[in-house]
Amino acid sequence: MRAMTYDTEHGRGDLAAFEREQPENFWQADAHLRRVLASLAGSDELAAWQDQMDAFGALCAGPIDAEVRLNNLGENLPVLDRWSSSGERIEEVRHHGSFHEAGRLIYGSGIMELLREPGQNLRALTLFYLSSHNGEAGHNCPLACTAGVIKSLVAVGSPALRERYLGRLTSPDYDRLAHGAQFLTEVQGGSDVGANSVRAEPVASGEGMWSLHGEKWFCSNVPADLILVTARPQGARAGTAGLGLFLMPRRLSDGSLNAFAIRRLKDKVGTRTLPTAELDLNGAVAFEVGPIEDGFRNTMTHVINTSRVFNAAGCAGIARRASLVAHGYAARRGAFGGRILDYPLTQETLADMRSETAAMVSGTFQVIHALDRAERGQASASERAFLRVGVNLNKMRAALSSHEVALLGVEVLGGNGTIETFSVLPRLMRDNLVFENWEGSHNVLLLQVLRDCQRKGVHRGFFERVRESAPGHGRLAAALSAAERDFEELLAAPEAEASVRMRPMGSRLAFLQWAAAMIADGTDAELVEHFLDRRIGPAAVRDAEYLGRLGRLSREA
Repeated sequence: MRAMTYDTEHGRGDLAAFEREQPENFWQADAHLRRVLASLAGSDELAAWQDQMDAFGALCAGPIDAEVRLNNLGENLPVLDRWSSSGERIEEVRHHGSFHEAGRLIYGSGIMELLREPGQNLRALTLFYLSSHNGEAGHNCPLACTAGVIKSLVAVGSPALRERYLGRLTSPDYDRLAHGAQFLTEVQGGSDVGANSVRAEPVASGEGMWSLHGEKWFCSNVPADLILVTARPQGARAGTAGLGLFLMPRRLSDGSLNAFAIRRLKDKVGTRTLPTAELDLNGAVAFEVGPIEDGFRNTMTHVINTSRVFNAAGCAGIARRASLVAHGYAARRGAFGGRILDYPLTQETLADMRSETAAMVSGTFQVIHALDRAERGQASASERAFLRVGVNLNKMRAALSSHEVALLGVEVLGGNGTIETFSVLPRLMRDNLVFENWEGSHNVLLLQVLRDCQRKGVHRGFFERVRESAPGHGRLAAALSAAERDFEELLAAPEAEASVRMRPMGSRLAFLQWAAAMIADGTDAELVEHFLDRRIGPAAVRDAEYLGRLGRLSREA
């Protein structure tokens, strides 16, 4: 280690250099992502994406990053304007210009257009992952919500609804497109949508037209043009079985505002440039999406699962950005006579961040690839079972791991890591807190997996697919066999005991899937071993060989 001396000028220069040397293109800087995609999509398919990804990677690292930083300043956060200057009810949200500039660039990537055709999730979510290097950015939640609207209309929407709305929903032109939202949550139930009480009444003058009455509690992207809403038709059964799925336009065909009122914007810990509100529905016009009796099933299949996959890709993007920031800072920051990158404890932190992020990317995109195969009708029964378990476990674990990686990044930066204006890390951490509860808290996801496995036995397909993705790896094979035995025992346990055992088991299963995905896509062997040591066990011996591995793994982000 080279001894160094510092003064104020050198210290400030190092901090400036750290920021200046951050990647100018998130796509070009991510060799692991490109390896994963080549493994899943094939080199020829990836080559067809190259120009789009390269251009968007540069935008995300440059202009979008700058606009999102500006938009997140306290004085630039969204403001509710309920009335126009002439007293007309408008229920608008006023944004700083930087919000719209970021939106033009993000939607201009063409991400929504891809989703008009089933089986294009891998490409679309690669763009979303790159965008999520900037956290939620005010637009990434709306992207996920718009995707849910598109998928719902493509799968079960009427020809009239598809004709009327799909063109605008999939447009890359920010100034003419329609963006979506999903208003599911109510104050009395939260994740328990079976407790929802918003009622739907048929409108005699319109086939498939309804009026909605009641209150929605957590409405993100409240100024959306098209909103999916769950509501209970009069006389319908209690619980989820009685819910229908409806599409509510913000404005009616004559241009007038639909019959809803925004109560207030919520003051959230993160995703602060994304306006989230409480809403009163006062006879708002909406159109049924799919058969009324299939409302909850269609909501889960096309809306909730879509958002859960987007959520996990977003968390992976946050973790990747945190790793880039931490590595760049460690390479420049001096302390105690040397660069902090040269100290073994810092190297271990960076290696942990890098391996966790690589595992998250490998595992998440493997799930996305399985979703593509299912949408194209190519998935086997075991693949569909894998997907049912994998979507939920992956969303749960990606949110937890992204939080941990971002927190480690703050630790590498020390006091500077806590300063909002010094780096993006505090904002990424705050956004990730919202990601953790967006579209299902950890407990809800774990219990859903537990119920699905108890009732449908889908865990067998999950284990089969994970095992098949990394054959011949003795260490992983042994860990999988042990986990499968333990999980079968868990499923047979009394309900309360099984539920509390699901927390460690859920992470264990997700880690196994991630490790298998890393092996399958050809991730660097030392990175795989480091992840296995940390998450699968047994832990590595902290000897000279281990120290050498840390040094090698911490050379790059």
